[in-house]
Amino acid sequence: MSNEPHGLARNASNYGDRELALYLRRSFAASMGYSRDALSRRTVGIADTASDLNNCHRSIPDLIEAVKRGVMLEGGLPLAFPTVSLCEPSLTPCSMHFRNLMALDTEAMVSAQPLDSVVLVGGCDKTVPAQLMAAISADVPAVMLVTGPMSANRYMGERLAACTDCRRFWSQYRAGNVSAERIAVIEEQLAATAGTCGVMGTASTMACVVAALGFMPLEGASAPAVHADRLRIAEAAGRLCMSKTLRRPSEVMSLKALENGMRVILALGGSTNAVVHLAAIAGRAGLEFDLKRFDAMSDETPVLVDLKPTGDGYMEDFHYAGGMRALLWELRDLLHLDATDYEGRTLGERIGAEAPWVDRAYIRARETPVSAVGGLVTLYGSLAPDGAILKRSAATPSLFEHEAECLVFDGLEDLAARIDGDDLPVTPNTILILKNAGPLSPYGMPEAGHLPIPQKLARAGVKDMVRMSDCRMSGTAYGTVVLHIAPEAAAGGPLALVESGDRVRLSIKNRSLDLLVDEATLAARRARWSPRARPARGWDRLVHDQVLQAPRGADLRFLTASGE
Repeated sequence: MSNEPHGLARNASNYGDRELALYLRRSFAASMGYSRDALSRRTVGIADTASDLNNCHRSIPDLIEAVKRGVMLEGGLPLAFPTVSLCEPSLTPCSMHFRNLMALDTEAMVSAQPLDSVVLVGGCDKTVPAQLMAAISADVPAVMLVTGPMSANRYMGERLAACTDCRRFWSQYRAGNVSAERIAVIEEQLAATAGTCGVMGTASTMACVVAALGFMPLEGASAPAVHADRLRIAEAAGRLCMSKTLRRPSEVMSLKALENGMRVILALGGSTNAVVHLAAIAGRAGLEFDLKRFDAMSDETPVLVDLKPTGDGYMEDFHYAGGMRALLWELRDLLHLDATDYEGRTLGERIGAEAPWVDRAYIRARETPVSAVGGLVTLYGSLAPDGAILKRSAATPSLFEHEAECLVFDGLEDLAARIDGDDLPVTPNTILILKNAGPLSPYGMPEAGHLPIPQKLARAGVKDMVRMSDCRMSGTAYGTVVLHIAPEAAAGGPLALVESGDRVRLSIKNRSLDLLVDEATLAARRARWSPRARPARGWDRLVHDQVLQAPRGADLRFLTASGE
């Protein structure tokens, strides 16, 4: 790095004259009031993902000011720039449809602008993987800074923090146990501070994974959004980016780091979405997220963190219980302790040589885990030749071995139109299947896999039933839900051929998911099947032509390390 141009001299505009390019660049920067001295300094970019449509990121202006302070304390020039901002409730068809667009935007801006290093400020669950995907592809020295989780609110004797509690109350409302008046009041109590969902959903899982990979400090994964520590972490990120020895993402994202990230997902009882995101991150580095290896790791990795949606606590409890350092200490014999971070420190050095203080109410000892095995399992079979995911830590054990007739919904409109009909031919034993909602579908792989319990069953007290789809579910959700079935229906996978009344068998013991229909019947259905029309233009067209299946992270083919 020391022999390369630095600061504004980096990435000169192409006029055929580098000195002219720098002269013009300084001239226009001077119009913003910068001195010649300021413009001679090393530059640190700060990706600004704040938006009036993104509640998770409303604290970002304060974080950016703290990052700038850290950069200037080290004698550098901080330069904030905007990128795409993603917020799940604010986007149609869903935020996942635009994760790769954000990654493309961020990669282009980090690569093209005169930046010696960059702080990537994000938080919402698609934002963090998009930024890390971009950082690996751009390979500019980078530090991740997340907004942090919201703090739990107190309401009528309960603690609330989006979004597991959102779903809990909505289920009660659908079942007729919560009135319209009360649900309207609860709506304003579920997310009472800045920050991401306060449970171990996707945002929190990805923050923990990014810290384990080595792209941000361990305490940066869990410090609450409203705590002063969050601003100190931001200042430290700015100072760190001024280090000339800050390593490039390609030097950090190794196979050992990837496997450490996989372990952390399992021990957290983390979000199923983290599997798709980490697979995409791995693909940017030319690595493979091996689902079968992940499943083998699951059987030897206990769930140690007792947080919602699978436990009782909130992210602030995890932080004050010891956070990532305490968790990694418990897992140290299962981790690659020689994997190195952005400073070149090994994971073993980051954890430390002495056992940290820990609150066992939220971070369990290996001898007394929340679950003796990991939270996620991988399934294969005639319905999922390339794999599917189930979060067993959030599922009902009595449904782990289940064979029954299925009821199929052909897309989200069909689901919405029929799910609450009194004449719906469904019993608690029925397997609900949603198809044509994967990454290639017009819906863009939304968090719709947590199909609602049909209203007539919910009112009868049914809390869970087996549900299957080629899309995702929120990391804050729970239930016996099979997700990411691959190949998806829109790609012509076996899921496209399933019809209501077919028998389907789920076996967690055998890690299998099978469609019990004879091949002659399937062949006749396959002959009638045809793919959906290619979108006419724009981002939808590019996604249709390039998107990969869930086991490869649903990234765009041409953005992966191999381009294939």
